[in-house]
Amino acid sequence: MRLRKLFIILIFGCMSLAGMAQKKQMSAVREQLKTGKDLKKAESSLRELLKDSVNRENKKIWLLLCEVLTKQYEIGNEKLYLKQKYDTAQFFSLTRRIYETMQSFDSLDARPDARGISQPKFRYKHAEFLNSIRPNLFNGGTYFIHRKDYVTAYDLFDIYIESIKQPLLSWINYGKHDALMPHAAYWTMYCGYKINDARKITKHMKLAERDSSMLNFVRQYEADAFLLEKDTANYIRALRAGFEQYPNFAYFFPRLLEYYSKIGERDSAMMIIDRALEADSTSVLFRFSKSTALLNIGRYAESIDICKQLISENKDFAEGYYNIGLAYFNQAVELDKVQQSRSKRARINELYAKAQPYIERYREFAPEKKDKWLPVLYTIYLSLNKGKEFDEIEKIRNGTR
Repeated sequence: MRLRKLFIILIFGCMSLAGMAQKKQMSAVREQLKTGKDLKKAESSLRELLKDSVNRENKKIWLLLCEVLTKQYEIGNEKLYLKQKYDTAQFFSLTRRIYETMQSFDSLDARPDARGISQPKFRYKHAEFLNSIRPNLFNGGTYFIHRKDYVTAYDLFDIYIESIKQPLLSWINYGKHDALMPHAAYWTMYCGYKINDARKITKHMKLAERDSSMLNFVRQYEADAFLLEKDTANYIRALRAGFEQYPNFAYFFPRLLEYYSKIGERDSAMMIIDRALEADSTSVLFRFSKSTALLNIGRYAESIDICKQLISENKDFAEGYYNIGLAYFNQAVELDKVQQSRSKRARINELYAKAQPYIERYREFAPEKKDKWLPVLYTIYLSLNKGKEFDEIEKIRNGTR
C-alpha cells in the first residue's frame, strides 16, 4: 500500500514538473513574441511540446504557435516590402507551415462539444488571414518551378487547390471565384511529370482540363502517367485522343507512329499519317513519315517522289537522301533474291547505281550514323565492282580505319 501511494505521488510529482516546464517554455515564447526575436526557436519549442501526446489537444499551445508563425510572416513580409535582404524560399515555406498549422488547429477548434455542437472560435479570424496570404502558395509554386524544385512546387500548388475542401476556408468558395485554380492544377500535372509520379500527374487532372490554354500539355501528361504505370492500352487511348484534338502537337504523332510501326500495324500507322497530313499538308515531319511508311510497304516510287520534293525545298534534308537511296537499294536487293537473267542483272546494277549518290550524300551529312550507311554502301560497292570505294568501306567495317 505504501509503495502504491509512493508511486502515485511520484507520478503527480512528474506531472507537476512537466507542467511547470511547459509553462516556462510558453512564457519564454511569449517573451520572444513581444521582442520579435528568436521566433524560429520559439516555433521549434512549441512543436516539440505538441509532439507529446499529452499536449496534442492543448489549444493554448496551438494558438501560441499560430501567433508565432503569424509574427514571423509579418516580419518577413515587411522586409520583402521594404526590399530588405530576406530568404524568399523561406518565406514561401513559412506560408505553407501557417496553412498546415491553422488547418490542424481548426480541426481541434471545431470539435463538437458534449451536446454534439461545433462552435469553432477562431475559424473566421484564421480564415481571413489565410485568405490574405493564399496568393503566396501559387507564387511560391512558380518560384520553386523556376528553381527546378518540383517536389516543393507541387506541394504548394496542391495546398492551394486543396484549400477548397478545408472546412476552415470552404465558406470562401474558391472553386467558383478563383480563376487561377485550373492553372494551379495544370502546374501540379507539370510537376508530377517532371518527377515521374503518375499519381501526382493525375490527382488534379479534371480541374486542369478547365485550363483550355494548356489542354494539349494536359493530354500529354495524362498519356505519360499511363506510360509510367505501364498501362499500354490507356496510354495508346490517351495518345489517340490527344492526337485527334491536337494533330500538329509534337508529342502525340511520333509516339503513335512508333507504336504502330513497332507492332507491325502498318495500316494503322498509315491512317495516322494521313490524318496528320489532313491537318497540315505542308509539314516536313508528316510528309517524311509518309515517305518512310511507303518505303516500308514497298511503294518505292511514291516514297521517292515525296523525298525528292522535300529535297527540292531543302537541299540539306539528310533523311530525304537516305530514303531515296534506300528505295532504290531495296528494289535491287529484292531483284537479287530471285533467279537472275542478264537483263535482270543489268537492272539490279542500274538500281544500285541510282542508290549510290543518295547514300553517299547521306554519309556526308551523317558520318556518325555508320549503322545506316555502311552496310548499304558495302553492298553497292561490292555489286558494282567499285574497287577503291569498296576497299575504304571494308577498312571502316573491319575497324582498321
